[in-house]
Amino acid sequence: MAKQAPIPTDSELEILQVLWQHGPSTVRFVNEDLNKNKEVGYTTTLKIMQIMLEKGIVSRDAANRTHIYKADVSEDAAQKKLLDRFMDATFRGSAMKLVAQALGSGRTSQEELEKIKELIKNLEGGKQ
Repeated sequence: MAKQAPIPTDSELEILQVLWQHGPSTVRFVNEDLNKNKEVGYTTTLKIMQIMLEKGIVSRDAANRTHIYKADVSEDAAQKKLLDRFMDATFRGSAMKLVAQALGSGRTSQEELEKIKELIKNLEGGKQ
């Protein structure tokens, strides 16, 4: 059975976001993209990506002089793991409490509410 990748740290998640958006990339490209939002040193990015490689979160193509890294964890799988951890830690596993808090914030548009209603209808229809 394949070993599951660990839940990424915040810094690892930032790197994964770049790889999910742009596809396989060099450390230099990832570092330049990260630096658009906040200053991150190249060696810091390199070290984090090397740790991610050891953890099995990314893989590296070392065939050429410039190593290319790619995400070995899908965005959907990472989101599910992070949400599960957050829901368990914050809402004691209650999806209802999570949704009530999210929707009660007043930041949900009417269009989003309509899409949520449609999603609920589809989920209910699938259970019958």
